Amino acid sequence: QGQLVESGGGLVQAGGSLRLSCVGSGIAFMFYDMGWYRQAPGEQRSLVASITGGGRTNFADSVKGRFTISRDNTKKMVSLQMNTLKTEDTAVYYCNARLGHNDFWGQGTQVTVSS
Repeated sequence: QGQLVESGGGLVQAGGSLRLSCVGSGIAFMFYDMGWYRQAPGEQRSLVASITGGGRTNFADSVKGRFTISRDNTKKMVSLQMNTLKTEDTAVYYCNARLGHNDFWGQGTQVTVSS
C-alpha cells in the first residue's frame, strides 16, 4: 500500500521561505502525478501545485511566481519551495500521489505564516 510522508512545515514570518518535502513508498513513484494541496480552517482542500511524471507543472494562481515544485524520482521525493510567504498561505499542506484509480495522501504538515 502506498504511503506518503511530509516534512518541513513550521512557523515563519511573512516574506520568509519554507521548503516542504514528501517521500513516497510502496508505489511506482516515477509514474505518479504528484501534487501539494492545502486546507485552511473552514475552507476546502485545494490544489497548490502539481507535477506530472513527465515533469509538467501546474500552480494555483495565488502561488504563481512564489512557489516551485520539483521531484526527484531516484529519492521518491517531491518538494515544494515556498518563497515570499503570506499570512494567507497558512494552512495544513498535504502531499498527493495519483495514477489512474490509485490516489494516496500524506498526513499533512502545518504551515503557519505570521504577520
